[in-house]
Amino acid sequence: MTSNSKNTPARAPIVDAAAHAWVVDDSRFPMDAAVASCPDNLPAIDESAEHLIARMDTFGIDETVISHVCYYGRDNRYTAYCVSAHPDRFTGVGLLVGYRMHAPSDPANPGRLERLMREDGLSGLRLSPIYDQDETWLNDPVSYPLWQKGEELGAAFNVFAAPHQVGQIGDMAARFPGVNVVVDHFAMIDITAPDSEGFEQLLALSRYDNVYIRTSLHNPSRMKLPFRDMWPYLERVYDAFGPRRLIYASDYELLVIKEMIPFFTSQDKEWILGRNALAVYRGQ
Repeated sequence: MTSNSKNTPARAPIVDAAAHAWVVDDSRFPMDAAVASCPDNLPAIDESAEHLIARMDTFGIDETVISHVCYYGRDNRYTAYCVSAHPDRFTGVGLLVGYRMHAPSDPANPGRLERLMREDGLSGLRLSPIYDQDETWLNDPVSYPLWQKGEELGAAFNVFAAPHQVGQIGDMAARFPGVNVVVDHFAMIDITAPDSEGFEQLLALSRYDNVYIRTSLHNPSRMKLPFRDMWPYLERVYDAFGPRRLIYASDYELLVIKEMIPFFTSQDKEWILGRNALAVYRGQ
């Protein structure tokens, strides 16, 4: 980031830490319902790298972390292409393990992760135990080799979990402190339920220095923008984790986080809106 004047400091970077990207009719990146982890929901229109960049430029977003989309399942080629074609605008996390993908017990998973990071240039994985709510694999010992490899590589693991699975996140964060763990979507807490049914467990993750919370207000909220019913929960997460372990995501929430949340200082926002994501996904 450069400034327009020698006397004007460059503004802090803004990084959207979660967007999806796909193309519908590109033979290089075909969608296959047999491979997709959401085969009944394949799209009819593109959300390409070029579309993302145009929207980023409109909103003043410098970089985006592409969360590999379920339409491609474990075929991470399009996200890898986006990162390779636009390395200054995109980083990415891939899909490998879980529902309709490789079994967590597959001994080839650590090698797959290493290739995804070393050869394809991605920053880690998204793990989604929320789609396997009646099974427990996230913190099963069969998953340890994958996390050991992630620790060796300095990986970021985004975890999309249900409230009752939050304890599994804490277990793995404690076992593998070298993995940056980003909790997606506030672990889908039910804000109408007592804290004991999920939110307390989420706050308890603050004891682990390698756990970050993504500020996706829209998922638990029962209101429209600016999702004011989530602000008290965001403030409690902020008090527990501090500004250096919150990560902004979703372009339509940018104005909310940047201009409307009353308890964020200007310095807090530099970390939440970009610096934390750069540290987690780029090691900067």
